[in-house]
Amino acid sequence: MPGSPRSDRPPIRLTRRGRAVLVAFAATVTLILLWLTVGPGAFAGSREGPAGPTRHAGTVVVEPGETLWEIASSADPGGDPRVVVQRIIDLNGLGGDPTVHPGQELRVPAS
Repeated sequence: MPGSPRSDRPPIRLTRRGRAVLVAFAATVTLILLWLTVGPGAFAGSREGPAGPTRHAGTVVVEPGETLWEIASSADPGGDPRVVVQRIIDLNGLGGDPTVHPGQELRVPAS
């Protein structure tokens, strides 16, 4: 239709900078979606290297007053207790609350 507002508008044209902004925006959105899909830890670096499959050495029953640090130290006397504590947390699904209670049975990794 002649005279309609739609036909009076010129087509949208992007400058070189506008195209660069759109490409950067699309790349950012893609990376965020990938991060949300794969998981936040997927791109995090690790100083320890890949842990590999964890073997289960067995289970222990938490004694009164015993801590994860003590359990980790006795489970792997030569290892780094921080790494062993994290493995115990992962093996037992302790996640957000790594508190242990007397009588609780925990799986411990093999040393």
